[in-house]
Amino acid sequence: MAETIVDDLLWENFHRVVNMTSRELRDWLAVEGAGEETETVPDQAGSPLGHRVLSILAKRRADCTPDDVETMDQVVEMVVAERGEELDSAVGDDAWRRGLMDIGHDPLKP
Repeated sequence: MAETIVDDLLWENFHRVVNMTSRELRDWLAVEGAGEETETVPDQAGSPLGHRVLSILAKRRADCTPDDVETMDQVVEMVVAERGEELDSAVGDDAWRRGLMDIGHDPLKP
């Protein structure tokens, strides 16, 4: 099986913008996805992208797939688009924060 290479910059940027631990993200997805009309299976509550991020956080770099690399690129681009390259300290509204937390980035964390 061919090994997928995750370049240093992408790996570092992904782990810089995903500032929630896997446990924090798992708990957040369970809470955020819980509701009368949203929760079907507790382990599947929350956004699909959030679950892909959670899966990547559980992997070693060498175990990443091409889909993981695509997800990492997408998450980095989304967070940088919302916060800027330097992760500006400006804070948006609650919906903005929740959207970022759905992909593993809590803008209120230092």
